Amino acid sequence: MKDQNLDLFDPRTAVMDPEYSPTRARDPDFGFAFNDSNFSDRLLQIEIMSDSLDPQSDSDSCHFQSLADWARNRKRRREDIKKEMALDITACPEEQVISCNQIDTEDVENENQDESVVAMIEEPHSGDEATNADDSSWNFDSPRVVKVKTLHISSPILAAKSPFFYKLFSNGMRESEQRQVTLRINASEEAALMELLNFMYSNTLTTNTAPALLDVLMAADKFEVASCMRYCSRQLRNLPMTPESALLYLELPSSVLMAEAVQPLTDAAEQFLAARYKDLTKFQEEVMKLPLAGVEAILSSDDLQVASEDAVYDFVLKWTRTQYPQLEERREILGSRLGRCIRFPFMSCRKLRKVLASNDFDHEFASKLVLEALFYKAEAPHRQRNQAAEESSSTSRRFVERAYKYRPVKVVDFEFPRQQCVVYLDLKREECANLFPSGRVYSQAFHLGGQGFFLSAHCNMDQQSSFHCFGLFLGMQEKGSVTFAVDYEFAARTKPGEEYVSKYKGNYTFTGGKAVGYRNLFAIPWTSFIAEDSPYFTNGTLHLRAELTIRN
Repeated sequence: MKDQNLDLFDPRTAVMDPEYSPTRARDPDFGFAFNDSNFSDRLLQIEIMSDSLDPQSDSDSCHFQSLADWARNRKRRREDIKKEMALDITACPEEQVISCNQIDTEDVENENQDESVVAMIEEPHSGDEATNADDSSWNFDSPRVVKVKTLHISSPILAAKSPFFYKLFSNGMRESEQRQVTLRINASEEAALMELLNFMYSNTLTTNTAPALLDVLMAADKFEVASCMRYCSRQLRNLPMTPESALLYLELPSSVLMAEAVQPLTDAAEQFLAARYKDLTKFQEEVMKLPLAGVEAILSSDDLQVASEDAVYDFVLKWTRTQYPQLEERREILGSRLGRCIRFPFMSCRKLRKVLASNDFDHEFASKLVLEALFYKAEAPHRQRNQAAEESSSTSRRFVERAYKYRPVKVVDFEFPRQQCVVYLDLKREECANLFPSGRVYSQAFHLGGQGFFLSAHCNMDQQSSFHCFGLFLGMQEKGSVTFAVDYEFAARTKPGEEYVSKYKGNYTFTGGKAVGYRNLFAIPWTSFIAEDSPYFTNGTLHLRAELTIRN
């Protein structure tokens, strides 16, 4: 026979949520017992308070014209409500009164739990009761009770779903032994709480709109009902995503965003924004108007289509200067949030010097980033790949290269005995394959003698032999009528020795916008160049080198 002295709320016997009971495959459906006195052991009295008297507050969210409007008002209202709510437990012997937000939420031990649910019988009671509160006892500016609802509840079912209720019913205080518990909520939260309570019995919701689901998600966060948070998150992910809804999901209160159950939803929102605004050049004006969370999601993407990381840096400065005109605020945002979205190791050395000189960044923070970037640039390629592999599994992506329109280069500069620079350009096999039949790819700009140059790799048609081939060219950026006489040499790392072997030498007097090079750098057809046994690819990468020297 079952022990009559068994503690109904003992962790060993309570049916806890699957969040911390992984052995359970699916929760049972107790929907038939919701608000039924025959399957209840307590009364839950819900005191519904009037919302804030702020004329700008959102008292009826369903009247908003768009989800974006709803989000802005809803977020502000939630923040106000959270500030107003505080623990309010009276010592009345008949009942326990508690606000809906504030019970200590330490983890509940759940080892050796019994999966059975015990229900106790109670006499019927009315469902709704009007309040007899004396209006004269309320300050005019304070919220007051406008309605009272009374529900029959099963404490084991609620405790099994929520650590909040588990601790409420088992904290050992005299109030935990009382038959009636009172929750005080705002009127705007009534529908969400009723949906949540029903879910804790039936594991489903009757609502399916984004605003209503978000309200339930907020209530589930307050009452620590992880299974309902997962359900709401899944339902929201199944709804069509829009820029407004994606931004709304990313701007939920921090307590909700930190919940593991909500992570798939925020991940989906970030991926949606990153895909929609993938081409930063095309959507720059639109992205400039987005809030911080949206900009972070876009700039954190590996697939961002942008000319170079220098362009990302320029955009971040432009956005922060517009959104945060105060220098201290701007430095805080760059240091704690957006600075992590810039992949400094892939910026040009010329731009890194500007980072050190910029007043927008804290000097110590900027110095650390630039030194880290320079050390990375100086590493051997295999060490760079190792760092990128380590970063790919973490939240930080600073060593992971994006698919830039202009490919990053390594540059070594010399001032004596003559002005000279050595430029290294690496192209992956798939990047080269994508050039066929007539494509081209450009490097980031590099500088010699104060003038900007670039490399460009082409898939050309050999004019003499009429077959496709790989070509490499050196160009000077257009800047006035300056002319430069330059000696140049192209080389490529070649098997079996994997040393750089010179492929072409020449000299040229550059003027702005001009380029020079060799149409068939390796003197072989394209098919031989790109073949699996090609001597020019080492671990799937083509390593090119260009040496430029200013002629006296």
